Amino acid sequence: MSSNIVKNNQLPEETPGQNPVRNTSIELEISLFINRFKTGVWFIGIPSWLFGLTDRSMAAFTDGYISPIEVFQLFTASFFFLSWLYLKPNDSLNNGFDSSLNQGCLCPTQAGKYELKKRHMISQEYILPFPYLCQIYHLLNLKHLETVHSFSLNRLKILNVSYFQPTSIGGIIKFQTILDSPVNPLRIWRQPIVEVDLILHNPYTVELSIPVYDNKRIIVIFHALPLTEKEHQFFIEIYSDLNWPKPLLQILLHFAACLTLFEDLPYLRNLAETNIERLFKLNKFSNHASTLLFKRFVELYGAGTEKTKLMGS
Repeated sequence: MSSNIVKNNQLPEETPGQNPVRNTSIELEISLFINRFKTGVWFIGIPSWLFGLTDRSMAAFTDGYISPIEVFQLFTASFFFLSWLYLKPNDSLNNGFDSSLNQGCLCPTQAGKYELKKRHMISQEYILPFPYLCQIYHLLNLKHLETVHSFSLNRLKILNVSYFQPTSIGGIIKFQTILDSPVNPLRIWRQPIVEVDLILHNPYTVELSIPVYDNKRIIVIFHALPLTEKEHQFFIEIYSDLNWPKPLLQILLHFAACLTLFEDLPYLRNLAETNIERLFKLNKFSNHASTLLFKRFVELYGAGTEKTKLMGS
């Protein structure tokens, strides 16, 4: 595989023993806790200020006469109460996130940390004994939704590729899918025919954005990082703005992610045995529309003949 991946999109070096994904998650947990704490204090303050303002008003009007001191106290209490209302924690980031999520794009570099954490559902991490290129080819080949995942997706079919746009470091492809089976459980989540987005953000990150209903989406971020020539680290991050109970949704998504990965294993094993690196260098892949995004990957990162620099080195 070409060394252009490292030259053009080299990932930052990591300190041994550290995991940037986990570190970021811890930072987000702390930030969200602080934000929730401030919001809670603000809500508690409202009845407290109302009680104080009501108490001062009743005391001022009890004797039928308002002294200048009482007027000053009422004015001061009212001023601080209005100031407290003005200090409401800012939730504009969440509102902005809802808009970006409905547009079907949720790469972590394109949305704030708070919004991502709010919509984050599950994370899974694996070390798989297959070359990194096997995973990339699998993720970017649309036909694998019909073949490799025919059981979990219950005969989902791809109707056509409706849009393809190369980018400087990847590309975007949109394709229509249909639920061919009348008893497909996915009908609970989505309409029979929807347009799905698949985005190659960089050599290591692929995003799958699936519309559900009422402009809600389920978005899956895949990270595939090469460790050695024959193994890679695989991350699955799922986000959604569905108004389902979060614990229930997390259980369903964990089960779905595990099932699809289980389906991947035999195919990835067979793919590894075909010496995919040689096919990659010779560009011996189909020119079908379903592989347009992978062909874009080959154009960007498959020109050279040097081996990929390993993440673990």
